[in-house]
Amino acid sequence: MSENIIALGGKKQSMLIDEVKKLLTDDGNLNLCLTCGACSSGCPATGLDNMDPRKFLRMAALGLDEEILQSDWPWMCTMCQRCVYVCPMKIDIPQLIFNIRAKRPREERPKGILGSCDMALKNDSCSAMGASPEDFTFVVEDVLEEYQEAQPEFKDMQAPIDKQGAEFILNQNSREPVTEPDEMVPLWKILDVAGVDWTYGSKGWGGENYCMFLADNEAWEHITRTAAKQADDLGCKIFLNTE
Repeated sequence: MSENIIALGGKKQSMLIDEVKKLLTDDGNLNLCLTCGACSSGCPATGLDNMDPRKFLRMAALGLDEEILQSDWPWMCTMCQRCVYVCPMKIDIPQLIFNIRAKRPREERPKGILGSCDMALKNDSCSAMGASPEDFTFVVEDVLEEYQEAQPEFKDMQAPIDKQGAEFILNQNSREPVTEPDEMVPLWKILDVAGVDWTYGSKGWGGENYCMFLADNEAWEHITRTAAKQADDLGCKIFLNTE
């Protein structure tokens, strides 16, 4: 009778296991994880690429670094943090996802996210569509004038840009002024009816930050600081992220 023998080698070196442990709460213990599946229950990426947060975390804990780094699932995670909310151990899986993304060579990261991030770095708009501050100003003013004339009840509606001292500063999904400018108007109407003191900034108005999803910390920081500086320069009290 032949015998089935499983040979166990030395401890597998893992660069992820230590990161997993760092993401536990102070009183947490990875060994207490019962793989309850709560993290996977509400995850919108569960089942994609035959993966879910529970499986992903256990693979990291078991030192399966190579398999994780080759997986495309980390790029399917929305980092919405539902898994953190329901986890009894409060393990920050989205932070682990971010770290995994950052370990992939930048040029090998998803081309759509990479291209959008690089486009946002081309000018001060931080628009993933590459629209410049001048383009944005032109479109907003043109669309506003059109609706003021076509809808008399909104003849006094405003869509200010770089208004000094406004209470709110808003960003904008940059796809709308480039491809669907009429989609900006409903929000303007709500703000007008509510009597909100608001403004766009000509700089940093691009509302989507693909560099964050790309796990490019330096680019992410640049875009965030550009928007924050514009708000500070205008003296606005509240930054309203419409995205």
